[in-house]
Amino acid sequence: MIKGILFYTGCILLIAFEILKVYFIMPFPGSQESNTIDLAYFIHNNIFWIRLVLMAIISIPFYQIITKAKLKQKVLPIMLLIFYAVIFYLFNFKFLADRMFLLPQHVIFSNSGTNKVPLKSLVVGVEFNGEAKAFPIEVIAYHHQVQDTIGGVPVLVTYCSVCRTARVYSPVINGKAEHFRLVGMDHFNAMFEDATTKTWWRQSTGEAIAGELKGDVLRELPSHQMTLSAWLQLHDQSLIMQPDKNFANKYDELKGFGDGALKSSLEGRDTASWQKKSWIVGIVHNGLARAYDWNDLQKLKIINDTLNGDSITLVLNSDKESFVFFSSGIDSMNKSITFFVSIIDSKNFIITDRQTNSIWNVEGVCIQGELKGTKLKPLQGYQEFWHSWKTFHPNTTVYK
Repeated sequence: MIKGILFYTGCILLIAFEILKVYFIMPFPGSQESNTIDLAYFIHNNIFWIRLVLMAIISIPFYQIITKAKLKQKVLPIMLLIFYAVIFYLFNFKFLADRMFLLPQHVIFSNSGTNKVPLKSLVVGVEFNGEAKAFPIEVIAYHHQVQDTIGGVPVLVTYCSVCRTARVYSPVINGKAEHFRLVGMDHFNAMFEDATTKTWWRQSTGEAIAGELKGDVLRELPSHQMTLSAWLQLHDQSLIMQPDKNFANKYDELKGFGDGALKSSLEGRDTASWQKKSWIVGIVHNGLARAYDWNDLQKLKIINDTLNGDSITLVLNSDKESFVFFSSGIDSMNKSITFFVSIIDSKNFIITDRQTNSIWNVEGVCIQGELKGTKLKPLQGYQEFWHSWKTFHPNTTVYK
């Protein structure tokens, strides 16, 4: 009797640990709501010993069942072990993040003349040392990461489609360019594991949240999210990452994600403001986070604001999809300026400052007037889902 209880208890625990190893770090019902990352990391790193102990517990009872029990009494134990084998296969070879979302087999770039990516596509643009590259969102949203070198600088370009977060990091840890794999997610945000220390890193903040380097933060690199057309206006010599033909069907599943048309409980958009899946534009400036409603930005086209004593400006491009943040302080004037928009037609508008009536372009460069040639300092901003921003910036303020 006791041996039978040991066998069934051991089998149930084996099945439970195989499931929990993946459940806590994948978007299963209820799995992303609690702070279970430390437990998930413990199971992930000790699963071999957990299996070994539980296998030892069930081995003697199972041997006795097989050798001494009647045929009918053997069926259930055998079926239970078969079921465990199925669970083992599914949760170790099918449901793991890096088995579901593979890295591109061929990272190929083209110039604007041979590019096949539509100009209206959203991209993550990065520029270093005179070299610029654009990474289409509907491509990297499947892969979650692309590691590359731009202007001699190693970069880790990341994207989480469930949070709509684009981030670019330096993959250098302790002086070494590290390699990362997608390990799962925490609070619906992608996590990566470095190959050397096996630390888990959060995609939206670059913070190490479990493992040897817990508390460290990857260095974020400047990037822009905008349409490819807008990016090429800024960097006409930019290279553009091309879709890997081996994953054409995976990219097709994400068509419409960029403009919010994808029908998905995880990746679809709430068109109303300040809902879980509403789009916002976020910024962290001098330690203070603030969120701006995308619907408001669409209407206003330009938002002047003050954050921690600094004047900043958020501008929507005429394509209604690209945006930029600028610091609005002018050192030569020893003061800040504010802007307003004059509509030309449904697709174009003029940005003018109230202080000198000079005209500016959406890149923050004064092109006409007293301040001609002045360039405002760009600031890092992000477009993402509201649930993501408020989760990872719990003290954020809201512009209204």
